[in-house]
Amino acid sequence: MRKTLLYPTFLTLLLLISYSQKSICQIAKTATEPIVEVGVSKKLAEYRKSVINKVQYNLEFTIPAQKSEAIQARAVLNFQLASIVYPLQIDFKENADKIKSVIVNNKPVAVQLLKEHLVIGQKYLKAGKNEVRIDFQAGEGALNRNTDYLYTLFVPDRARTVFPCFDQPDLKATFALTLRIPEQWKAMANGALKDSIVKDGQKTYHFKTSDLLSTYFFAFAAGDFRQTEGLVSAFKTSFLFRETDTAKLNKSIPEIFTIHTDALKYFQEWTGIPYPFQKFGFVAIPDFQFGGMEHPGTIQYKASSLFLDNGATKDQINARNNLIAHETAHMWFGDMVTMNWFTDVWMKEVFANFMADKSNADAGGTDEFDLKFLVDHFPAAYNVDRTTGANPIRQDLDNLKDAGNLYGNIIYHKAPVMMRQLERMMGAEMFQKGVREYLKKFAGGNASWPDLINILGKYAPVDLQTWNKVWVNETGRPLIDYNLEVKDNKIASFVITQKPEYGNKRVWPQIFELTFFYPNYSQEISVQLNDGKLNLKEVAGMEKPSFILFNSSGQGYGVWPVDTAMFKSLYRIEKPLRRASAYISMYENMLNGKTIDPEGLLKLFTDGLDKETDELNLKLINGYISSIFWNFTSAAERLKLAPQLEDSLWNAIRLEGSPNNKKILFKTYQDIYLSQSAGDRLYTIWKSQQAPEGIKLTEDDYTSLSMSLALKGQSDPSLLQTQLSRISNPDRRSRFEFIQPAVSADQQVRDQFFSSLELKSNRAKESNVLAALYYLHHPLRQESSVKYLPKSLDLLQEIQVTGDIFFPASWLQTTLGSYQSKAAFEVVRTFLEQHKNYNPKLRAKIEQAADNLFRAQRLLK
Repeated sequence: MRKTLLYPTFLTLLLLISYSQKSICQIAKTATEPIVEVGVSKKLAEYRKSVINKVQYNLEFTIPAQKSEAIQARAVLNFQLASIVYPLQIDFKENADKIKSVIVNNKPVAVQLLKEHLVIGQKYLKAGKNEVRIDFQAGEGALNRNTDYLYTLFVPDRARTVFPCFDQPDLKATFALTLRIPEQWKAMANGALKDSIVKDGQKTYHFKTSDLLSTYFFAFAAGDFRQTEGLVSAFKTSFLFRETDTAKLNKSIPEIFTIHTDALKYFQEWTGIPYPFQKFGFVAIPDFQFGGMEHPGTIQYKASSLFLDNGATKDQINARNNLIAHETAHMWFGDMVTMNWFTDVWMKEVFANFMADKSNADAGGTDEFDLKFLVDHFPAAYNVDRTTGANPIRQDLDNLKDAGNLYGNIIYHKAPVMMRQLERMMGAEMFQKGVREYLKKFAGGNASWPDLINILGKYAPVDLQTWNKVWVNETGRPLIDYNLEVKDNKIASFVITQKPEYGNKRVWPQIFELTFFYPNYSQEISVQLNDGKLNLKEVAGMEKPSFILFNSSGQGYGVWPVDTAMFKSLYRIEKPLRRASAYISMYENMLNGKTIDPEGLLKLFTDGLDKETDELNLKLINGYISSIFWNFTSAAERLKLAPQLEDSLWNAIRLEGSPNNKKILFKTYQDIYLSQSAGDRLYTIWKSQQAPEGIKLTEDDYTSLSMSLALKGQSDPSLLQTQLSRISNPDRRSRFEFIQPAVSADQQVRDQFFSSLELKSNRAKESNVLAALYYLHHPLRQESSVKYLPKSLDLLQEIQVTGDIFFPASWLQTTLGSYQSKAAFEVVRTFLEQHKNYNPKLRAKIEQAADNLFRAQRLLK
């Protein structure tokens, strides 16, 4: 049957058009008028999303060779407007005098830049297609300009510091980029290179139009880079870098391409979706702020994380594998499907971390994966979740200017633990089906955590909303305890309980293992704890164990009880995973003032230096040794303990057969030594550049050693200058020169260096600043550096505005993290009392960073 077509009259058409326009206006008016305010408010973002679509950017940047010269630019924005009820706000966080001209739909418009927004009146706009052409001087807030290279880094809302745009994640757009750069420079962007033209000493790159991207994914790097080509899967891939060490290059470059290829293959197979972007490429950047950033087509990495040599430890190799897998996983999780709003920024990070772990699990085997997962994620998550400043995985956000405060160890490390518990509860196959459905449904668009949890709920055997509430929307961790009753050497009753470490009453539904150890065997039992109390009936009648280890599989989350009967057998526990779980639980109990005190735990871990054979575990206990030694041992006690600890470490180095383990021990020896004899030994190693037998030390290692010697008073006045002369790479020389004043024995030099950090320009290289702060606030310098704390706290709000996403928390951690004195405690306590209305997320970060300081007041009494 053919449908009959009815042709309306002219009057009917007018009525239909009128009704249609009225409907669009009514839809737009359902959102409250977005006022002009600093940042990108959620209200503004929701309104713009309701009326704007089909956004296209044509961008041109002319980058001069001299860093001091301005970058001239043009932005052409094309977009569809569903209605013109309110003025249009285009985000640009710069001064109005940087905008030269604005042309809207071919008509010149006066520049009206209010509170970081270029405001376009309704009379210049029209329903349907619009074009805004802006000539301007590029802002440099996120251009990261260096002497002979630059790179963009726009996450979370910093594209607007460079060019006018709609800087919100759910207004995806395409980007057509033209770069004019010095002739000898190279460049890379999201889109494939269309062509390049050289004329009059200038090179012009035209890049193909990019795939659909959120503004924070738009990226380019340009400068005096070296370039190599290779294959990542079937993609011809360019790699830009500045590294000059031939040994590192020859060893690392083939491995970098191979790791990317393996990761890409794994994620294509696991998701069932081919790589979703037009090209693959990556750039290694000296002193990059992050480990990596997942810009499609031009992933950025910290160069030192990629380029390893023959002296690399297992931990460094694992970290590189995970980093590359993490950024590659983002191509699907975050880039292809992006969160609607930064409230759900954790979603892209949890999937990137979790999926990176899964890809490496398949490559390395279950036991190795479980150990690595435990060591990578649990201590880092606990470092925040044990504090009074702990934040939930999912956090509210009213304005993107505060989005950087959402990042931290909870989303990077607690969230993967949560996701693994979720997968275990659902089953791996059902979990994968749910995630695949989510990816296919929202491919190329945006989604939220509720979108995902609703899809996963179809495949889950339990109510995910209840489970989600405690794991995702609340803070903290459970305190687990038990009561064991024995009769006639048999277990009569075994009751497990949980309660929150702090806060309101709640329970964490989770699955974990506990192991009963006997003289000649052990028995592991899985436990599903869904309530505050569980009578574990299946163990009734079993022989009384010699000792019990909770969380023996390393998958449960919380503060686990520690059986002191385990101590004498600790290093005879066969599985490295179980030993790691024990080490972590003992440390957490020590911090809570339970089971064992700092001195006792320091001795127990020191006794294991020549007994622990697994590299990851050895690194774990060495980290705990350094933490206890510097944070929870008084200065007087350190002087007493140091000689024996130095001897134990050096003896362990001598007996150890593994080069990597030797290096871990050597690094701890370098960190904790206090005696003159140890200093003389290390000075001889540094001066001769002859490492102890079986250890390979790199240029970076000798640089670190020179800093440690200077910090601890080595008398050679030319030590640091000599080390500088040994460094040939210009980027590493620049880094050393920046840090050097922070290590100086001259108090006045250190004072001047700290004062220099008040200037934003002196904080531009954030990784260098953080390295310098480590020495400036080292425990051996804290009597003279405690005076820096008030100003450091005063600068925090400015640092949050001007710095990248991790910088505020890292600034606080490197500033406060090693203090233990009453004087430092009073500075922090006074600041918090005097700033009761302080930004709550920044206040929480202060409480997180000062947690060791707070605990030291109790543990050192």
